[in-house]
Amino acid sequence: MTRPRLVTGARLQYDDVREEHVLLVPEGAVRLNSTAAEVLDLCDGERSLDEIVGTISARYEGTDLRDDVQGLVDGLTQRGLVVDAAA
Repeated sequence: MTRPRLVTGARLQYDDVREEHVLLVPEGAVRLNSTAAEVLDLCDGERSLDEIVGTISARYEGTDLRDDVQGLVDGLTQRGLVVDAAA
């Protein structure tokens, strides 16, 4: 995965009633924690995975979050919710 983006038809939203982030897809919704929502917000098909990792790590005081970001992106890719814009 080089330039992740959400699959066509998916969008991020904050559910005010449930007070949680969700990824809305035609088949339903995926509940997200705030960090996952931050990562997916950066998955625009323009940024590389390295840029996303760098941005998220900087927000969390330089903590190395590569494995966590990679795991999230990989998991959502396997579910068909994230695709590689470079492909």
